[in-house]
Amino acid sequence: MRPSKHHARGTRGLLGALLTALAALAALLTVAPAAHADTTICEQYGSTTIQDRYVVQNNRWGTSDTQCITVTDSGFRLTQADGSVPTNGAPKSYPSVFNGCHYTNCSPGTRLPARLGTISSAPTSISYSYVSNAVYDAAYDIWLDPTPRTDGVNRTEIMVWFNKVGSIQPVGSQVGTATVAGRTWQVWSGNNGSNDVLSFVAPSAITSWSFDVMDFVRQAVSRGLAQDSWYLTSVQAGFEPWQNGAGLAVNSFSSTVETGSGGSGTPAACKVAYATNVWQGGFTADVTVTNTGSSPVSDWKLAFALPTGQRITSAWGAGVAPSAGAVTASGLSYNAQIAPGGQVTFGFQGSYAGTFAKPAGFSLNGTACTTG
Repeated sequence: MRPSKHHARGTRGLLGALLTALAALAALLTVAPAAHADTTICEQYGSTTIQDRYVVQNNRWGTSDTQCITVTDSGFRLTQADGSVPTNGAPKSYPSVFNGCHYTNCSPGTRLPARLGTISSAPTSISYSYVSNAVYDAAYDIWLDPTPRTDGVNRTEIMVWFNKVGSIQPVGSQVGTATVAGRTWQVWSGNNGSNDVLSFVAPSAITSWSFDVMDFVRQAVSRGLAQDSWYLTSVQAGFEPWQNGAGLAVNSFSSTVETGSGGSGTPAACKVAYATNVWQGGFTADVTVTNTGSSPVSDWKLAFALPTGQRITSAWGAGVAPSAGAVTASGLSYNAQIAPGGQVTFGFQGSYAGTFAKPAGFSLNGTACTTG
């Protein structure tokens, strides 16, 4: 994020303006070539790309202490996060991975900025690893603006807190609770001096999840913090550390934006049954997707996040990629459409380490599914 990504309770003044200008210049000067396995970045605003789709950024804007990230093929981990800042003010940084544009740094091939009224769905998946010896939040950020800007501070920031450790809180004050994308959240609203902030805080830690970004965008619109004529400029997943933070990791991240009739697949009402056979170190999963809506679902894509330590070794009945983290299963030529009330079944075999667990949720063509 840059100095605009802050939680200070007040305006920044001349110092903040100077930092913003310097940050914008740094964004132009510190973009590195595409990352290979275990690329380490310690530059304050250093960044690189992964999968030829996303940008990973170090983004150490709130401290002069050293921060380093090691970029993997599917995400990143904080390998050094020195120092601390007061927990009643702004965090140290926002190391993150994003789809879209941030301070003129745009991810390869992105469809963002995109007008909200043209977006049919924005499916995404994220998998995190946490530590206990730090103060931080794990935040998924959604940025909205009245214009299709690719630089500077956007008008509205939506924050989805997957986890928080320590005596920290979002900008503003709690204004209630809400059920969004099938989960219950504490809702906070405020302004940090530069932009409005609408935050959704999970009551307990979420390690991996697949959902539709537009479910949260619609919350902002309904609360008067955005309009359908506005633009989605970027979606970002990372951490805001106040104290320490080494070991925090984004294991995997995926984000797509479907616009107008050119989107890959139609929105759906759906139910997913996930049956497993588990043995020491291995498992098989048989997945049944039911179209519970009244219209056919064409070019179906089921997104879900495999828990940490799991890896797919083979699959049948669908194309499934990648092999770990945020996974998307796609229909084949013979089963690419699901009739109303109809089903499609696919499966895969995999390995796991530690305790076996099932994915926390599923979304079909960007729409969250029920399970059972």
